[in-house]
Amino acid sequence: MYGWIFLLLHRTYFKNNRFSIKFRNVYMYIHDKSDKTDFDAHYVFHPAWAARIIAKNTPSKHVDIASTVNFASMLSAFVPVDFYEYQPSGLHLSNLTEKFADLYALPFADNSQVSLSCMHVVEHIGLGRYGDPIDADGDIKAAKELSRVLAFGGTLLFVVPVGKPRLCFNAHRIYSYEMILNMFPELTLKSFSLIDDQKNFNIDCDPAFVADQVYGCGCFEFTKNEAVSL
Repeated sequence: MYGWIFLLLHRTYFKNNRFSIKFRNVYMYIHDKSDKTDFDAHYVFHPAWAARIIAKNTPSKHVDIASTVNFASMLSAFVPVDFYEYQPSGLHLSNLTEKFADLYALPFADNSQVSLSCMHVVEHIGLGRYGDPIDADGDIKAAKELSRVLAFGGTLLFVVPVGKPRLCFNAHRIYSYEMILNMFPELTLKSFSLIDDQKNFNIDCDPAFVADQVYGCGCFEFTKNEAVSL
């Protein structure tokens, strides 16, 4: 069969000798003809959501903790980014600095980071998937660190899977809306958006909708209010 295909290719596409063709270079991609382009809704919508908020806030610098390399690299086109990873990629770009960080002990002073993100990360902490130590409360400890370093009046963009709460060891955790709020008692929720099971991006979503999801993606925008002395 491949012999006939090779012969057809040779006669149809390569008779003008613009390209060389060898049998080992024949790749039969026969399932890509579709009515629309498919995409991973979690990893398209949540970086787009975060980038829009950061562009609106216009911080002098943004700090990202272990979100996707693609997000950090594209964000650095319009704002300086310090990108911290447990497994650094070795990425080198202008306006982007990559360093090691452990979410159990972030290398920042209390109340120091004005613009901060940690997206699709904390659900993995403590499961050992990336070589981190097994810790049933690893996600809670990571959330406390993010809360500790966020500046008063600053913005934390936080993303995790949401829906019916469950542990999928050792891949990830899935949280209820209420569980996330309880993980950040010192912070105030500014907005909540949801990527639902049907790949819809629901901006300023009703939190009650989370309970209907199997594997949704919750996008939480938090801030920290300065304590008022009585």
